[in-house]
Amino acid sequence: MEAEAELGNLAGVRHVLLVLSGKGGVGKSTLAAELALALRHQGKKVGILDVDLCGPSIPRMLRAQGRAVHQCDSGWAPVFVGREQSVALMSVGFLLEKPDEAVVWRGPKKNALIKQLVSHVAWGQLDYLVVDTPPGTSDEHMAAVEALRPCRPLQALLVTTPQAVSVGDVRRELTFCRKAGLQVLGVVENMSGFTCPHCSECTNVFSRGGGEELARHAGVPFLGSVPLDPELTRSLEEGRDFIQEFPKSPAFPALTAIARKVLDGAAAHHS
Repeated sequence: MEAEAELGNLAGVRHVLLVLSGKGGVGKSTLAAELALALRHQGKKVGILDVDLCGPSIPRMLRAQGRAVHQCDSGWAPVFVGREQSVALMSVGFLLEKPDEAVVWRGPKKNALIKQLVSHVAWGQLDYLVVDTPPGTSDEHMAAVEALRPCRPLQALLVTTPQAVSVGDVRRELTFCRKAGLQVLGVVENMSGFTCPHCSECTNVFSRGGGEELARHAGVPFLGSVPLDPELTRSLEEGRDFIQEFPKSPAFPALTAIARKVLDGAAAHHS
């Protein structure tokens, strides 16, 4: 009972998965949203926690911008998205007066907000809570990890692109995971090729294989590559129904395979 009291609102969350990237611009938030949806397609109860204070983009992706967050008996009630209202979402974006305003605060205030976001949301029963973190390894990461610490084990998934520059950044992220005691489920290579909307052929715009090489060097699993789908990107930017369009995307089979590996990895770590 003591452990449950310590967990508070996280008591019903079975797995916490932090999505990390060494730098911005690698599609981390998109991948976090896609992975959450892929896990939902596997029949799991899923929540998304967006603690990227500088760019809370997930509400816009999932057409939830401007939704009001309500208080309930045990804290903030998450916003439910999707046609079946089946994905629970909480983002710092819901708490800003203007969704586009930047959070220009000093460290302690940011850290306090992250801790509040983690502990004050009434998630209920979830199989997976996918946490979209800021790029890099900042105080905000430590604040999120510390607030989520009662949920053991904490698992991480690292996002990189095929270029070697990004690979160097992720190497630093792996060091952070080791120091913070996070279990690394594996590396995902995003934007690994461009899928032509006309003929569906996949062309490697960037160099390839960086993510796989990194995973091999680090001794962690390589979970797969996700192609760049211009239609899906447009869907996100135009606020179309990304949740409905996602299964028709060339990225969907890749993400379904990655979601299965995440489920297997999480089960292995728990057994």
